[in-house]
Amino acid sequence: MPDFQLHLFDYIAIGVYIVGIVALGLYFARNQKTSTDYFLAGRSLTWWLIGFSLFASNISSASLVGMAGEAYGTGIAVYNYEWMAAVVLIIFVIFFLPFYLRARIFTMPEFLERRFDVRSRYYFSGVTILGNILIDTAGALYAGALVIQMIFPEIPMWQSIVVLAVLAGLYTVAGGLAAVVYTDAIQAVLLLLGSIAISWLAFQEIGSWAEITATVPEDKLSIIRPIGDPVLPWPGLLTGVFLLGFYFWTTNQFMVQRVLGAKDLQQGRWGALFAGALKLPSIFIMVLPGTFALILYPGLTNPDLAYPTLLFDLMPIGIRGLLIAALIAAIMSSVDSTLNSASTLVTMDFVKKLIPDPTPQQLLRYGRITTFVFMILAAAWAPMILNFPSLWQYLQSVLAYLSPPIVACFVMGIFWTRANRHSAFAALIIGHLVALAMLITGPVMGLYAIHFLYVPPILLVLCMAIIFFWSRAGEEPKPENIEGYTWSVEFFRKETLLLKDVVWYKNFRVQSVLLLIATAVLIFMFW
Repeated sequence: MPDFQLHLFDYIAIGVYIVGIVALGLYFARNQKTSTDYFLAGRSLTWWLIGFSLFASNISSASLVGMAGEAYGTGIAVYNYEWMAAVVLIIFVIFFLPFYLRARIFTMPEFLERRFDVRSRYYFSGVTILGNILIDTAGALYAGALVIQMIFPEIPMWQSIVVLAVLAGLYTVAGGLAAVVYTDAIQAVLLLLGSIAISWLAFQEIGSWAEITATVPEDKLSIIRPIGDPVLPWPGLLTGVFLLGFYFWTTNQFMVQRVLGAKDLQQGRWGALFAGALKLPSIFIMVLPGTFALILYPGLTNPDLAYPTLLFDLMPIGIRGLLIAALIAAIMSSVDSTLNSASTLVTMDFVKKLIPDPTPQQLLRYGRITTFVFMILAAAWAPMILNFPSLWQYLQSVLAYLSPPIVACFVMGIFWTRANRHSAFAALIIGHLVALAMLITGPVMGLYAIHFLYVPPILLVLCMAIIFFWSRAGEEPKPENIEGYTWSVEFFRKETLLLKDVVWYKNFRVQSVLLLIATAVLIFMFW
């Protein structure tokens, strides 16, 4: 086992990075004059900023530690969540993003109000805020605290969590989405370089792929698992993994907010597809390191320690500090994103509705206050994750029960003009009540056993059926109320005509096909 000690040059590297990234975030605070500036970066984001920010916010410390930990404990099947993201993002840019940007919304719940009514907006906003705090922000803080405890075991976990929350919250409170996106871009580069270095050095330490295949059980080197697999049965790919990814990339304010700040539709589409492309190499630099750690350190008591152990054992002094900074970058990237997302929801979905004619300065002030409050709440909840088997299972299991009713409303709302406002609200309420009942009687009380990846399709079908039959039995939406919020074949044809004059490498449809081909190649390699 490595010696989890930092030296002077490590501390210097970490200190310089933290001061620099906070200073950059505070720099953007000077230009935050309106709510559009603060929450959507003035709708000025270009594709490369969007792509890097999406990638950095998703591949957070929770994902870094969690994916390597899952590969160490159960195998590389966790990569299915990564390549599936590329597929979901293709669906997102083709069918959903045009209507989001056309509506010029600030939040995803706001879109539900435009398509249905204010009840759905308030309910979805409350659920999303809860998820941002208890799932996304708390998960990132927990993963970061694990690393700090390895360096300073005498420091209680809650103190580490508080320090991390304050560091990330400081520049997010001041600078808004612009601070988040630009710091994310820097952090994404650091994250990629650090992960590549660790993966390469770990592989060199082992010697060859033949040594890996001879040592690691065959099932742990395959992303496609048998139907009876307790971790990720292959039907779960088509049901749970896809639906969880769909919720995360297509309807979750935490991720979609970056694309809502796009300069135009083209930049938004390119940015989302760029993020999908960045996700594909994660098999080599973020998943397989967990497999390498299984060979190098077979006796770890906690699988989530695999990635931090590689970092401390293989990195030389100084460089180790830079990579610790990269891990801190991942923590801050995820935390700043979820904090900004939650504050956007509260300010634009609640404060703006409750205060008559609020000034831009008032919205800005409330946004900063809510960011600070949520930073405290997430830090308070993060230690509770210790009660779950692993970080990754915590993240995915909670989403399995939370996301299906929301996905049903977006899918039916965009693809079926007959879906009405009462059916959407009924699906949200009934869907989550059924999900809560399943959670209590299943995992909590143990009255029955069902894999969490089979929960999303059951709830999705139920909620879509509620929307269908409730809508058929009730009023039909007025065409003028849903115009611009529903997809049609005619919309696709008009877009096809517009793309005729676009050079092939700038055509998002061509880019989508190329991304699908690259995804298929990687799936085949690790089948």
